[in-house]
Amino acid sequence: MKYTPWPKRDPVKNYFQLPNEIFLLGLSPGALAVYSYLLCCENRQTYQCWPSYKTIGNAVRMSANTVRKYVCELEERQLISTESTTVTTKAGLKRNGNLLYTIRPIQLALDQFYEQQLAQMDTAAERHRAATALALRSEKCNSA
Repeated sequence: MKYTPWPKRDPVKNYFQLPNEIFLLGLSPGALAVYSYLLCCENRQTYQCWPSYKTIGNAVRMSANTVRKYVCELEERQLISTESTTVTTKAGLKRNGNLLYTIRPIQLALDQFYEQQLAQMDTAAERHRAATALALRSEKCNSA
């Protein structure tokens, strides 16, 4: 039987890059799925896209409310920003449109994540110092 290789894939078409650093941020699997979909949809020049919650949900197999929850998580992590949009109907009425998503530089999210980690370490160290000081005072009171 003759070996037939798979057809070669164009490395530019139908692909998008997911930054390696995204896995350092401890995102939930749902947030990672939504972020991946937004990267897939984004305009590579403007870093923006505007799929509806329903469209995102259909792509990643989630309800619109669940997508909304993960969009909020991505905003809190500074991975994306959102803006409301409006559309004008044929009758001339203005209606709410989909959110306009802007994919932000990964470095901003990393900087915020590392600042939070340092703050948590400082808090833990302060608690440890306070517990040690209380233990020493307790020992002095008991030995006196």
